[in-house]
Amino acid sequence: MTGDDLRAADAAVQELLSRVPDGGAAVPLLATDVTGVAHHVTSCLTWYAADLVAGPVEVSAFDLVRRPDVELAEMRRQLGAAAEVLARVVDAAGPDERGAHSWGLADASGFAGMGCAEMLLHTWDVAEGRELTWAPPAALADTVLARLFPWAPADGDPWAALLWATGRGELPGREPLTSWRWHCAPLSEWDGTQPA
Repeated sequence: MTGDDLRAADAAVQELLSRVPDGGAAVPLLATDVTGVAHHVTSCLTWYAADLVAGPVEVSAFDLVRRPDVELAEMRRQLGAAAEVLARVVDAAGPDERGAHSWGLADASGFAGMGCAEMLLHTWDVAEGRELTWAPPAALADTVLARLFPWAPADGDPWAALLWATGRGELPGREPLTSWRWHCAPLSEWDGTQPA
């Protein structure tokens, strides 16, 4: 995955958030409000960029805290900037660069996938909480699914499979997931099994 995937995910996120009139509206699944979800995603993208640049040793010397008075429109701009920063870091990274993540030493493609997943999945959380119809481009969902969840079924709707793989939906013939994780290390290191 590349910076262009992150830019496509950001465009999909911005489209949904532009339809939310109240940043203080509740998102029950995440026990926060819409602006809080945007802050969480922005923090993830910012950390992913720093983690990739920092290399295989975890860095966590500070926290990213949202201002209590921030409006959703400003948080949307911050989210877009964070997506672009991660996109540029991903595109500039060498093929052997790795960064620390609690689920593995991710490469640039893994960080791009995780950034896209954070944006798409939490945007769905907002859409569900606000009863808005929303789905990302199918090709983008398919790319994220293949990169982070290579064990997930690839013969149906990729967005439904991505929701299932992250415990957010059901698939016919598959048990619902109550816990999950993704594979962010290079795909060449995947052992062929679904992590427990």
